[in-house]
Formats: sequence, structure tokens, C-alpha cells
Amino acid sequence: MTRLATAPEETAELPLRKSIRRLRWFVTAFEDQIESIAAETGNRFEIDHTTLSTVFVDWLRAFEAQKPSVPEHRPAYVGFAAGLMLRTLIQHKPLKVLEKPDNADTSNPAYFWPEGYCYVAFCLNVRALVLEQDFHEKQKTVPELSEMRTWWSFKENISENPSLAIAFLDVFAGAEPDWQMPSVFRTDGDRALAARFYEEIEKS
Repeated sequence: MTRLATAPEETAELPLRKSIRRLRWFVTAFEDQIESIAAETGNRFEIDHTTLSTVFVDWLRAFEAQKPSVPEHRPAYVGFAAGLMLRTLIQHKPLKVLEKPDNADTSNPAYFWPEGYCYVAFCLNVRALVLEQDFHEKQKTVPELSEMRTWWSFKENISENPSLAIAFLDVFAGAEPDWQMPSVFRTDGDRALAARFYEEIEKS
């Protein structure tokens, strides 16, 4: 999956997690991602820039609504924010595939669901860049990223509940997904407490 370049020069002095909260960075990075995937796959795409701007505004609003105040929670929030970004892209659909190559193998996620593949690639790459540049953490590479069974489940489930995109991005990143409340930011400790709570309810 093609990696993204770093931030544009005029925001290079900022932490990347702040650069992505600028429309110009977001649009440029998305365009670069689609161009790279088009060259890699032979798919031809069209971006609706008006809709893409709406994606940014809606994502930023969702991002700010749950942004943690505790610095120690910021690395975990990177993954959650990337999931919010994926959910918003899927909801608004700013990308359309115009043409696939004649020999396109639809058992490959890039051809099975070209738009979804681009959205996942973009969000994973943004997630990886922020973790590496701002927090010196490496994102995992997992087999689920190329498994058609996972992609079938992903596409089917988000059609019923778009917020599950947040949990599926965790799966694709090799992180622990939150299937119960994917649209609410919770630390590992919060999840453990919630799990024990649900266990007690089931026992009673």
C-alpha cells in the first residue's frame, strides 16, 4: 500500500498532528494518495473537491469534540481520529472510480472496492505518519489488510453502521478494535472497566 509523503513545506515546522487539521494539507495529501494508488493499480478516479472539503469540516468537528486533554492519551487518539476520518470519507463518498484495468482481479481489495481501498490507505498512512513523526511509534502491518473475508465484512457492516469503520481501521492497523462503542474514544483502561461491567451484567 503506497505510503504518503510528509507535510507540505509551509506546515513542516508544525507537529504533523496539527498540520492535518489544515484543509490545504488534508486535500493535498488526499490527492497525492489517490494519484499514487491510480499509478499503482491502473484504476482511474475522480475526486469531488466540494465534497472533500465537507469531509474535512465534518471530520475536524468530530475530532475536536473528543480530543483528550491528557497528553498521555494523545497517541491512542491518533488511531481513533484516523478512524473518524475513515468513517467521514465513507459517509460522504468524495471519490468515484471511473475505470478499472481490463485485467482487474476483484479478489484484490484495490479492485473489489477501489474507493474503500483508497479511503483505508489514506487513513492508515496518515495514522502511521503521525505516530512515527510525532510519537516515534511504528504502525503494524497485518494480513487482514489483504484478506478478502475481512474486506467483505468491512463493506457489509459499515453499510449498516458507518461507525464500525473506526473499529475496522483498528483491525487493519493491527490494533485492538472497540466493537461495542466504536464512535466513543476510550483508553485501554476504560475498555477494561466497561468489559468487566458487561460481564457482571451477563452474570446477574
